[in-house]
Amino acid sequence: MFQYISNYFSSILIPTLTFVILHYFTVFFNSLYWLSPSWLSWNKYSEGMLRTLEKRILQFVKTSYRGCYVDIGPVVGPADKIWTLSFNTNSKNMPLVLIQGLGAGVALWCLNIDALAATRPVYAFDLLGFARSSRPDFDNDSVEAERQMVRSIEEWRKEMNLTEFIILGHSLGGFLAASYSISYPRRVKHIILSDPWGFPEKPSDNAQTIPLWVKTLSYIIQPFNPLAGVRVAGPFGPWFINKLRPDISKKYSSALNEYLADELIPQYIYQCNSQYPSGESAFHTMMYNFGWAKNPIVRRIDKLDQKIPITLLYGSRSWIDHSAEDILKVKRSDSYFKLQVVHGAGHHVYADKPEAFNQIVVEACNYTDSLKNTPSLAIMPPIEGCNESDIPESDKSVM
Repeated sequence: MFQYISNYFSSILIPTLTFVILHYFTVFFNSLYWLSPSWLSWNKYSEGMLRTLEKRILQFVKTSYRGCYVDIGPVVGPADKIWTLSFNTNSKNMPLVLIQGLGAGVALWCLNIDALAATRPVYAFDLLGFARSSRPDFDNDSVEAERQMVRSIEEWRKEMNLTEFIILGHSLGGFLAASYSISYPRRVKHIILSDPWGFPEKPSDNAQTIPLWVKTLSYIIQPFNPLAGVRVAGPFGPWFINKLRPDISKKYSSALNEYLADELIPQYIYQCNSQYPSGESAFHTMMYNFGWAKNPIVRRIDKLDQKIPITLLYGSRSWIDHSAEDILKVKRSDSYFKLQVVHGAGHHVYADKPEAFNQIVVEACNYTDSLKNTPSLAIMPPIEGCNESDIPESDKSVM
């Protein structure tokens, strides 16, 4: 019994209490910020460090790639840019576009790129407001903030000269992939949803069997951005990430080896999220109690073109509400829909079970290829879209 209590305190309660305390330190720091600009030194964000960490992680990807900033113009801010990686752009097969989840960056696809880009172009980008992309101020209205994010994806598509493509979104990326496909159905040939967030309506409190401590924690942190604690932790941010979620580094130990995974992954996640919380604030605007969207996809999935096939995949141990399966079966009964459950995987299915994830995605892409006898027109041009002057010297070597 003593051992159980000890494990509970060390693995769950202490990190959770630390998270809550750090959130309230955010208010304290913000109230004192005007006294001295030296408070900024507590935050250890470095653009150069983020670039270096990304490159170090991507060294384990065998497929050559090109990295560049894509100038999408004044979508939200006066001159928004989206950091983009392009793989196997000479292939004539249907391109695959990868959209990350909350707090992630392009390097976290490192376990998947080689398999996915083996036979087709693959494009991964940092969502506007996240990682290396621009950090504009999104609208405070949930519907408008979502529209801004969706429009940024469409402007990115235009700059990349992609005519049509397969779209794959994880978590928040799945929500945006579905929203984008509803708004721009002519561009999307297949939607692959990986543990998508934001599909169902929030159930009533009476219908939920949620522990009291979870409800209490949710209430306490509701006024704050989800990752505020990471920024308040300052130089201790990577330690905090590793303590709160030690499993994240372990997911990458097979590719990076355990030592490098423990070093690189928490540092990379910290650098992605220690900046001004632009996209994170947009997510906070769109969310309700973190787990649900204020404007869930269930309200408009019937507007999605019935001809667009959907592949839905979940980790069997994921915390995400799995009711998207029932929503899609009911709302799209006359459309192609395939459900894949990856046993033993959690929410980060692409990293928990990368081989199974990659096989499911490749099969979905091959199915899309089989629907067309003519080559896709969605081929990246040699230079348009990317602003060469915006590419850091250290990134040009990978092009």
